[in-house]
Order: sequence, then structure tokens, then C-alpha cells
Amino acid sequence: MNIALCSPSKNAYSETFIQAHKDFLKGNVFYYYSSELPGRLENGLVINSRKSRIIDIFKGHFHLNKYSLGEQALITSFKKNKIALVFAEFGPTGTRMIPICKKLTLPLIVHFHGVDASKYDVIKNNDNYREVFKYASYVITVSKEMYAKLLQLGCPEEKLVYNVYGPRDEFFEVSPGFQNPHFISIGRFVDKKAPYYNILAFSKVLKKYPQAKLFMAGKGALLNSSRNLVKYFKLDKNIIFLGVISSEEFRHHMEGSLALIQHSIIAEDGDSEGTPLSVLEASAAGLPVIATQHAGIKDVIINGETGLLVEEHDVEAMAAAMIQVLEQQNYAKKMGAAGKKYIQQNFTMERHISLLNKLIFKALSESFRKGTS
Repeated sequence: MNIALCSPSKNAYSETFIQAHKDFLKGNVFYYYSSELPGRLENGLVINSRKSRIIDIFKGHFHLNKYSLGEQALITSFKKNKIALVFAEFGPTGTRMIPICKKLTLPLIVHFHGVDASKYDVIKNNDNYREVFKYASYVITVSKEMYAKLLQLGCPEEKLVYNVYGPRDEFFEVSPGFQNPHFISIGRFVDKKAPYYNILAFSKVLKKYPQAKLFMAGKGALLNSSRNLVKYFKLDKNIIFLGVISSEEFRHHMEGSLALIQHSIIAEDGDSEGTPLSVLEASAAGLPVIATQHAGIKDVIINGETGLLVEEHDVEAMAAAMIQVLEQQNYAKKMGAAGKKYIQQNFTMERHISLLNKLIFKALSESFRKGTS
């Protein structure tokens, strides 16, 4: 069983869920990447030979081929690698796969993640998504809010599948010490992550607990602005920017922290989270999560039991939640332990991958039945 796993980018540091799909989906996974219409195959292999491209250019010039060079290259590559099913990461990639899948009569599964079901300029003209909804065997969604949105956009409910990511097993092995007045945040410095709200909230915490520290991991367009904000408030000794960190480094920082903080918001352009994997990882590690009532976060964190959730843009409430954790560390431990148990029971990697593999098998079986009928 050969699967074409198609993604706009190769191993983006914030898209570890795609790496998990590469590692754990059953069958032989061929990873295509580089844009919404992938132009490269992992391990540095070009999709099409120079000779084939010349032939495709010739056909295009004389209007002998209705496919673009990129589409024809994928068609040739899929044939060569005997691809049986296409698994598209993100809705726009699924859209670009439709002509190719139709040409080769391949079943298609499309996995939505967040921006592809929320950003206004992505969903304002959903004619292309209608094609996805019509052709795809299944459409995966990672939050209940996203499920409702895709249903509203026209996806048949019988094709929609709610399937939250799962943290890797190593996160369940973390044991936070709850000894240091430290907090950790991790993620891209972009509008929907609102890193500046973390900084503003923490500046209020420091008025009462001047020894507390916040470690912020990640990079992005708002990183320099965030650094400047820290300099303006003279918080350089208390707020430390880590840059991009590895999974191992993240676990190390969680061992020495009291909570993960995540002030996600709906950005002005509509962009919002699916379900942040870092939230699941922190909870699996036994760390309480202080975050907003945003998208899939409220699906996986139980307010008051496994974490503390506040309204979007409410900096005062975010600061109060961090102060509560600092002052009630036994409560923090209790929430962390409850979170670890809750994730183990409901949101493991095994459960996430198992469902994907079942859907792949069902899609292939249905495709086979149609082909023999």
C-alpha cells in the first residue's frame, strides 16, 4: 500500500503532526512537499526527469495536455511509485490534488488543521472546497469548532471526522518538579498566538513575584516586536527567548515549569488554531495549561481541572491565573496529574493514528469496490 502524503512545506518545525503521520501511517509513505501543489519528493528526488518535462512542455505547447507541468509531473510520479491513495495535509493542498486524483482514480483524504478552515481569504470563496468535499473520501478536522465550520461550508457530515492529534509517548514520561517559579510558552510568533499578551500578562505577575521567569520558545513575524516589548518593560532578566527548540528541550523546560501558557486569539484575518499540539503535549507531561477559551483548546483542557482557561484578550485574567498557580502549587500539581490522565484516556498518538489508518483502509476498500463494480 503506497500512500502519497502531500504537504505545503517540508518538516516545518511547528508542524510535528505531519512528521508523526510520516512515521506512523501504515504502508509505504511517499512524502511530497514544497507548495500547495507539491513539486518535490523527500530525499532530494525530483518528481520528474528532464526528458519527461521536455515532453510535457511540448504537449502543453500544442495543447495536447490539459494539465499543468506540476500536475503532469505528479501524475507521472504517482504512476511510477504505484500510489494507491493521496493523503493531503491542509485544505488548499487537497484542492490542488483533485485533478490528479480524478485522472488516476485515486481515493483522497484531506486533513484540515486550522488556518485552512478559518482565515477569511482562504475560505471566502469555497467553490474549490466544494470540490474537495464532493470528491474526498474523508475530511479530517481537529477541533469541534472546525467541524462546525466545515459543515457550514458544505462538507457532508458523513465524510467529516473529528480526530484530535496525539502527543508522542515521551511526553507522558515527563515529571514536572513544581519547584521553580517558571512558566513556558512555545509556538510561532504570529497573530493568532498573540505572544505580546503573554508578555503583558507576565509583566503584571512580576509586580507580585519579581523572581518568576517566562521562557518563550519559537520564532515568527512578531518575534522582534516581542523582544522590543520586553526591553521596553525592562524584563530581560525575567523573560527569556529560546528560539526554536527541539522536542527534548521542550520536555526539559516543562520539567522545571509550573504551567504552559498559551494566549491564542482569533486574528484580524480570521486565522485561528485547530488544537495546538503543544497544549496536548504539556498536559500529557503533567503540566497544567493556562490558555484561552479558543478553538480546540477548550476541547482538550478542562477548565479548573486540568488547566485554567480565560477569555481571549483578557490579560488581567491571564495574569491572575499565573498568580494562582504560583500561590497554589499543590493545586497546580493536582491539575497536572489530572491532565496527564485525561490525555492518556482520550487523546493518545495511538488513538489518533489508529483512526487515520482505519479511514485509509476504508477509503481504499471503497475505491476497490467501485473499480470492480
